[in-house]
Amino acid sequence: MKKIQPGISVVVPVYNSAETLQELVKCLGDVLPGLSEKFEVILINDGSRDESWTTIQAISQNVPWVKGINMMRNYGQHNALVCGMRLASYDITVTMDDDLQHPPSEIKKLLKPLFEGFDVVYGIPVKLPHSWWRNAFSLLTKRLLAMVMGIPAIRDIGAFRAFRTDLRRASDLFQSPTVILDVLLSWGTTRFSTVQVEEAPRKSGESNYSFGKLVSQTMLILT
Repeated sequence: MKKIQPGISVVVPVYNSAETLQELVKCLGDVLPGLSEKFEVILINDGSRDESWTTIQAISQNVPWVKGINMMRNYGQHNALVCGMRLASYDITVTMDDDLQHPPSEIKKLLKPLFEGFDVVYGIPVKLPHSWWRNAFSLLTKRLLAMVMGIPAIRDIGAFRAFRTDLRRASDLFQSPTVILDVLLSWGTTRFSTVQVEEAPRKSGESNYSFGKLVSQTMLILT
């Protein structure tokens, strides 16, 4: 793929993922130079209880394009994402999970629709990776979120996204502790799209989204 002119900021919320961060940054370092001459990775430590922050500090000291942010406590994935979005230096922001389920090699698939006129692109896994009950609950949550956002054409929403960073201007004054990034993005545009991506098995640990957290997120959407 030909190098693109706009720079890329990759924002990764981190929670108890010390074991995967080194490999994640290595994979990003293999991919990003082929996509843009200007790039950065922002690792947001969201109150991890393991050695994630120590690992982030070590990486950022040795890799000039990696920045580390340490939040005071666990504020939740979307607050961490908004923090990273507001700190992004480049024209395109990519968000992804910290557990290597979102392969960096798939980022290129997210970028193409942006240059076709879309402002937000979601990477949707070809095969849903979780248990049947979580997949069903996730599907319900996405449908509700699409209704709240007022974007009926979007049927799938996920954490693997690419969007134009200047969309943050639409929510510059937003200060509530309860936030969903996708809703904030919908304040700035209606041009959403999706692409299919491969999703890898989780490398270590377990998902931080328990049944209780999924219910809480659904209630947040409804309120």
